[in-house]
Amino acid sequence: MAEKRRKFDPEFREGAVRIVTETGKPIAEVAKDLGINETTLASWVSRARRAGTAPAAEGDELERLRRENAQLKRDNKELVMERDVLKRCMVLGVK
Repeated sequence: MAEKRRKFDPEFREGAVRIVTETGKPIAEVAKDLGINETTLASWVSRARRAGTAPAAEGDELERLRRENAQLKRDNKELVMERDVLKRCMVLGVK
C-alpha cells in the first residue's frame, strides 16, 4: 500500500531552513529532530539558497576563508624569500 505524502506549510519549511542556516547544525541532525526526511530538508535549504532567502552556509564561507588564508601564506612566503634575496644583493653590492 502506498504511503500518503505529507504536506508541510510554508512557515514550517522556513523555520526548518532557518534552523539549519542560523545554527549551523547538519541537515541530517535537524531533519531527525523535526521528524522529516533528510533529503526533503536538503532540498528546502538548497531552494532557499538559490532563491537568496537563506544565507550561504557558514561552512562555505569558512572554506573560502581557509583557501584565501592559504593563498596569502604562500604569497607571504614568496615575498619574504624575495626580500631576503634583495638584502643579500645589497650587502654584496656594497662590499
